[in-house]
Order: sequence, then C-alpha cells, then structure tokens
Amino acid sequence: MSETPANAFPVYWEQFHRDSRALAFRLKGVADWKAIVCITRGGLVPAAIIARELGIRMIDTVCVASYHDYESQGDMQVIKAIDPSVVDVEGGEGEGVLIIDDLVDTGKTAKVVRAMLPKAHFATVYAKPMGRPLVDTFVTEVSQDTWIYFPWDMGLQFQPPITHEHAG
Repeated sequence: MSETPANAFPVYWEQFHRDSRALAFRLKGVADWKAIVCITRGGLVPAAIIARELGIRMIDTVCVASYHDYESQGDMQVIKAIDPSVVDVEGGEGEGVLIIDDLVDTGKTAKVVRAMLPKAHFATVYAKPMGRPLVDTFVTEVSQDTWIYFPWDMGLQFQPPITHEHAG
C-alpha cells in the first residue's frame, strides 16, 4: 500500500489474540463443534486460537484468493477446496463445522465458502457492513471504508511479503 487510508485500523498481536479468544468464548456452547475450516490465509491464526480454546482437533483449510495486490479485490479463485471428510463430518453440508476467517469485508469470499458448507457456522473476528449478513458470529464491526492492518502485515510500517522483495 502506498499510503495509509484515512480510516486505518491497526491491530497488533495482543489485541488480535484477545479478539480471537473473545470469538472462541462466543462460540463455546453454541454447538458441539466437530471441525474447523479456516479460510486462508487470514483465518489461519484465529482458527489456531479457537481450536485450542474449544478443544477442536480436526482443522482443514479452504484456500480462496481475492486480494491479489493488498489494495483491491480481484477475481475470486478457489485454490484448494475443503476435504470431503470435513464436509460430511455430521452428515453433510458442513453441519457441526465452524468456518473461521479474520474478516468479512464485501462478502464475496463468504458467499463462495457458504455455498460449499451451507449448514456450517460462519465466524469472523471482524466484520464490515456489506459482509456482515453472511456471518453468524463476529466480535467487532468496523465501517466499510476502514482498512484493517493485521499484525502479519506490519512492522514499524506496512511490510510487503518477503517474496515481493526477491527476483525469481
């Protein structure tokens, strides 16, 4: 990102951990969770925290890419689908499965994953208004024009991934 947006919301590791634990607390007792499907890459960290807090051992990923340049959403690409054994864990369609992501933004990714697991419970740490109706549980709502800087995106300033600094 070349410049900081007016509505920047930096989230540091301690806060993200607390917010992820708060999400786990909200999910405790909602159902007898059999598995977690985390949406990569943003869902990996909260999924690990929630799995630990709720004692869930079966974890799978669905790999969906929509942000290709850290600035704008592009075409939706499913890079890796959910393992069929997770889809069918409680008789099919994702019943007993938690879908975890860091953020629901426009809802494009959420719609794709919801179609794969229509009976799953969708939970995110943060939600924006456009995507919020697609999520069952979340911790914090931010405005649609807010850009969240996650801990893995930051140093003293925004840090591009290492692979962008090397040729070949």
